[in-house]
Amino acid sequence: MNIDIRKNIIDNFKGSDIEEIKTSIVSSISEHQEITLPGLGVFFELLWNNSDESNQTEILNTIKKGL
Repeated sequence: MNIDIRKNIIDNFKGSDIEEIKTSIVSSISEHQEITLPGLGVFFELLWNNSDESNQTEILNTIKKGL
């Protein structure tokens, strides 16, 4: 069986509004469960791919600060 996690997650959230997406992210982070990491990874991939170089630098600085 070949499952496309990216496609499934994107399809699941296509009709969602900003508040629903935020709630999902906050819930996923607060649960500290490994199963939510792929979904957060897909969100991060979307963020990264839709950011210009300046925003990517800001993202990297924020990650570095958090480490």
